[in-house]
Amino acid sequence: MRALVTGGAGFLGSHLCERLLAEGAEVICLDNFFSGRRSNIKHLMSHPNFEVIRHDIVQPIWLEVDRIFHLACPASPVHYQFNPVKTVKTNVMGTINMLGLAKRVKARILLTSTSEVYGDPKEHPQKESYWGNVNPVGVRSCYDEGKRVAECLMMDYHRQNKVEVRIARVFNTYGPRMLADDGRVVSNFCVAALRGEDIEIYGDGNQTRSFAYVSDIIDGLMKLMNVEDFCGPVNLGSPEEFTIKELADLVIELANSSSKVVFRPPRPDDPHRRRPDISLAKEILNWSPTTPLREGLKRTLEHFRRELGLQSA
Repeated sequence: MRALVTGGAGFLGSHLCERLLAEGAEVICLDNFFSGRRSNIKHLMSHPNFEVIRHDIVQPIWLEVDRIFHLACPASPVHYQFNPVKTVKTNVMGTINMLGLAKRVKARILLTSTSEVYGDPKEHPQKESYWGNVNPVGVRSCYDEGKRVAECLMMDYHRQNKVEVRIARVFNTYGPRMLADDGRVVSNFCVAALRGEDIEIYGDGNQTRSFAYVSDIIDGLMKLMNVEDFCGPVNLGSPEEFTIKELADLVIELANSSSKVVFRPPRPDDPHRRRPDISLAKEILNWSPTTPLREGLKRTLEHFRRELGLQSA
């Protein structure tokens, strides 16, 4: 199998490239290195079945592949709000280009969508049938609405052109190779705790999220790509729900940190509750996450210790 991974040098993409190579695939990693890092794939460069192409998917590309894992798009607010117009272009034009490629070479394509398509949900937990509560003119809409359009394009290419599509709605994912400055809550908390700095919570800390370890999400993506006769969308995330304050306390404990929690004004359009219903993933993929948050955070803290040049605990 020859697989293309867009965003392959990113946090999730690099782990996926690693898994595909381990399972015997030829892998083409496509990345413009906006939020991806060469260091994430450095250990794969000598692999005979691995190829890297620096390319922005807003521009078309012609390749011969059997599978397309379409991950390319900044996933953290700091990055996707840095250039919101480019974020929309990546989600819309980039997805059109990848679907056009899939149509030409008759490849199966998987889109990593996001729990952000549910917005600040009025349904809890969120099922795939829920249409969401998104602010179309808010500061997060470049990503939220961009992914919603990407899902629309996937289904339209499937209905109109018979392209084989798969859609994964990925919830909060964490683990090694996260960037220290990406603005996501797990990386923010881990870095602050290791440095002994204040951990900042935006809002009262009672807002909830579910956190899935990266290897569990990769398992889900692989299973979804390989399942027959189902095009999605499918929620991939942890069904365990934690408040942001609980997460901060756990990170402080595991890091043996002197950090204190401080509260800041809430950010606009920040969802109050977020947790997936993964009944569909269990049914059609026989998938559910297996890594406890405590264990996953220990591994993630070790990653950030290395990134920050600190000694292991």
